[in-house]
Amino acid sequence: MCTNYRPTSRELLDDYFGASAPDIEFREEAYPGYQAPIIRLAREDEQGSKRKECIAATFGLIPAWSKDGKNYRSTYNARTETVFEKPTYRTAWRKRQFCIVPMDRFYESNYETGKPIRWRIERQDQKPFGVAAIYDYWKNPEGTWIASFSLLTVNADGHPVMGRFHPANDEKRSVVVIEPEFYDDWLGATTDEAVTYLAPVSADTFTTAPAPK
Repeated sequence: MCTNYRPTSRELLDDYFGASAPDIEFREEAYPGYQAPIIRLAREDEQGSKRKECIAATFGLIPAWSKDGKNYRSTYNARTETVFEKPTYRTAWRKRQFCIVPMDRFYESNYETGKPIRWRIERQDQKPFGVAAIYDYWKNPEGTWIASFSLLTVNADGHPVMGRFHPANDEKRSVVVIEPEFYDDWLGATTDEAVTYLAPVSADTFTTAPAPK
């Protein structure tokens, strides 16, 4: 599972994702509970059209029924095999609240030495990329609506890149990368259409290397 990543910088969001950055602190790395930018479709304007917008959201989905907003500690990844039925995620999925998380790289633990060593996964050309996610809103005790998101993950057993991570006997998982030409299609997809995009990262496009702290 993906527990931390490097968000795309404020300066590159518009160039690569067609949306201006929200007014938040951009951290070097995002962890569950941190705010980070996500791309979603804005509501329809007077002409009935939609556009992409970038908003700040908490990494780790907080469902509307949460009592304390601390769900992010265990909801930063959503399994695509069960996202449509799990109480935490099913409302966001059924409402088609799909979003894109802009990243420069993400991190996983490699156990090939017998010990967990942090590795980075990024495009070979080191360009930013968009990862598929779902988002939802939760109203905190002060009455403020908080946006939050979970990265969608798929099985990656046997994958030449993602199969190198997690303990030997654990299932291998991968985030889902949406290619730029399909950003609008993903954001506006039906649930049936969304399923067609759910595949592991491209083994030909991505590379990995040790990145210990």
